[in-house]
Amino acid sequence: MSDTLNSKPGIALGYRLQWEEVQQCHVLLYPEGMVQLNDTAAAILAFCDGKRSVLGVIAALENEYEAEDLREDVVAFLHEAVDRGWVRYG
Repeated sequence: MSDTLNSKPGIALGYRLQWEEVQQCHVLLYPEGMVQLNDTAAAILAFCDGKRSVLGVIAALENEYEAEDLREDVVAFLHEAVDRGWVRYG
């Protein structure tokens, strides 16, 4: 677990996070299509720059949204995002 917390997540190659005006939501674009994201997923992915550790992403989210105890939810989301190929660890 500590290895994961110190890993630096970034958007996977071939994917791009952006606001899609027509859809009125953030999306992940990739060559074969697009994934519509809910606000929570978009907020987490916005901090996945490949420079911050998972702990840094959690701290940034807690600071930005004045929230606490986001660790379990963020780690679970990132695990799923890696499984789907959206995120890679550097």
